[in-house]
Amino acid sequence: MTVVVVKIGSSSVTTTSGTVNGHLLSSIARQVAVLRTSGTDVVLVTSGAVALGWSTLAQGAERPKDTVVLQAASAVGQHRLMAAWEAALEAEGIICGQVLLNSLDFGHRQQYLHARRTLEQLRQLGVVPIVNENDATSDSELRFGDNDRMAALVAQLVGADHLVLLTDTEGLYTADPRVDADASLISVVREIDEALERAATGTQSTVGSGGMASKLAAAKMATFSGIAATIAEAERANVVSDALNGVAGVGTKFVAGERTLSSRKLWIAFALTPQGVLHIDEGAAKAIREGGRSLLAAGVTGIDGSFVAGDPVEVHDENGLVAKGLINVAASDAPTWIGRRSNDLPPSIAAEVIHRDDLVVLG
Repeated sequence: MTVVVVKIGSSSVTTTSGTVNGHLLSSIARQVAVLRTSGTDVVLVTSGAVALGWSTLAQGAERPKDTVVLQAASAVGQHRLMAAWEAALEAEGIICGQVLLNSLDFGHRQQYLHARRTLEQLRQLGVVPIVNENDATSDSELRFGDNDRMAALVAQLVGADHLVLLTDTEGLYTADPRVDADASLISVVREIDEALERAATGTQSTVGSGGMASKLAAAKMATFSGIAATIAEAERANVVSDALNGVAGVGTKFVAGERTLSSRKLWIAFALTPQGVLHIDEGAAKAIREGGRSLLAAGVTGIDGSFVAGDPVEVHDENGLVAKGLINVAASDAPTWIGRRSNDLPPSIAAEVIHRDDLVVLG
């Protein structure tokens, strides 16, 4: 069974006046129906609750920046958003189910597995899951920041084949087309490098929290996981089907990497927020990258941050990010283990600072 995760941004779900874009939702619902008849399961990730809630409360007033006000607006808008999706999908004979997530659902392994089981069960029941961040209760430390990242995590969670990020632009350009007349659409990306990341811009929307930079980051997460990704214009006719079928001129397609990771390593690599950084020497970096070895205390030259055993940390060499993993030692014990050979470590300190089974090479 082919699985696609489709994310629709606030600027597409809502109109400029802050009301539901019923035409767009109906179009997506029709495309979902067609895909399901051809054997493709669809998981929708939707934004728009805050925008809908604020338009209901404020009647045209400028959107505030206060987190508590926005959380209240989300509570007002979330059921309106779901009602709109329910109406659009029911018109196509499709039952939908709401799934509200926050970063804790990905940060704790058992919650992560529970979320995966829930989404899998909905799909087995023939229900289209509609996922959104639980904005009404997530504080600033627990938020994803934008639904693009969450969509990439959901794609990993359900083992999707393709991630489609729908927005109000045609795709990724060589420069910002609003200020550069020579900017051109990039049709295919085989590798996301620094030059491409510089070409991506932040959000210019007054209703959303994401932007092209966040979509590029989501595409990078997906392709690293062996999932193809496409950034495309939501209003384009048959955009989802055409993106999946590789129709020319449909947005920007990101080719999936050949490398695949286990679900657990994907969780370590992308779902967890690093609590610190380990700096390592060249020998340790080579052993990790080329030899698939564990990180030993002897290879660590310094640390940043405050972490305890079991926390996720990044591993850097002099050129930047090398890996991410779950550490076996605490920052508070650093003087007893940094740079020490295994024979010189106290009995209470693990020689393998990060075991290879808990280590994911990223750089």
